[in-house]
Amino acid sequence: MKLQQLRYIWEVAHHDLNVSATAQSLYTSQPGISKQIRLLEDELGVEIFSRSGKHLTRVTPAGEAILETAGEVLRKVESIKQVAQEFCNEKKGSLSIATTHTQARYALPATIQSFINKYPDVSLHMHQGTPMQISEMAADATVDFAIATEALELFSDLIMMPCYKWNRAIIVPKDHVLAEKSALTLEDIAAHPIVTYVFGFTGRSKLDEAFIERGLEPKVVFTAADADVIKTYVRLGLGIGIIAQMAYDQELDKDLVALDVSHLFEPSVTKIGFRRGTFLRGFMYDFIQQFAPHLTKEVVEEAYQCHSKSELDSLFDNIKLPVY
Repeated sequence: MKLQQLRYIWEVAHHDLNVSATAQSLYTSQPGISKQIRLLEDELGVEIFSRSGKHLTRVTPAGEAILETAGEVLRKVESIKQVAQEFCNEKKGSLSIATTHTQARYALPATIQSFINKYPDVSLHMHQGTPMQISEMAADATVDFAIATEALELFSDLIMMPCYKWNRAIIVPKDHVLAEKSALTLEDIAAHPIVTYVFGFTGRSKLDEAFIERGLEPKVVFTAADADVIKTYVRLGLGIGIIAQMAYDQELDKDLVALDVSHLFEPSVTKIGFRRGTFLRGFMYDFIQQFAPHLTKEVVEEAYQCHSKSELDSLFDNIKLPVY
């Protein structure tokens, strides 16, 4: 059994069983990958993939168990590489982050600029997706860090740490009837068509909970994952917008009015998470603290030692989170 063979089956499984696409991504040949997979299956005495002619059709039950272990082996190998790199050159390497559009566009730019200035030899990669996709990427070690508000708690292998609290704003054109109201109610909002985030994005659950508790059924006419897209359709008159407060730009959004509704909705908490067992290099600790100053290396290491969600939550009970 070769490490290369484990890499091949792992990559094929994560390229929708497309051997050709896997070969392109690994800069190797399709026949070479197919041959190595067959050699591994012959050695193990089981099929990892079912086939129809020359095409892979699905992962077999045995293959699922093998792939799970292969993933663990590959992650351990990556950790070994990270350990070696830390001792060879502590300021050189790579860091990959998965996050939502709102975080990437409004919360992270200052941190990323500062980080790149401090670590010019660290290659930084950002992936955007839904909170579920982000969590999955962190859980299977596709990325080092996941930064999101929703879905992280669904993955028990992730160590999640709170970064900051935030709330929402209603955005409307300057001539909209709500622009004149001093204190909005949920009834005021529910009376108008709403443009907001897709369910599962950017604290959407807190938004829905507030209306349900009041017995209101808001008319959501359009949803998007991108706050800038939401603002575009508010400008077109499709409805009033509900976005994260941080997504309102006083300079770029002068034609819109942002109305504070923090008294109507529970604040949401953005968290940063990484897979348990990840080897954190020095610049990774530094990135976390630049993004959330209260998450010092000592605090992160203490979080690393927590064995349950309740234990992890209690660690941060007495920490006052900044409000974005």
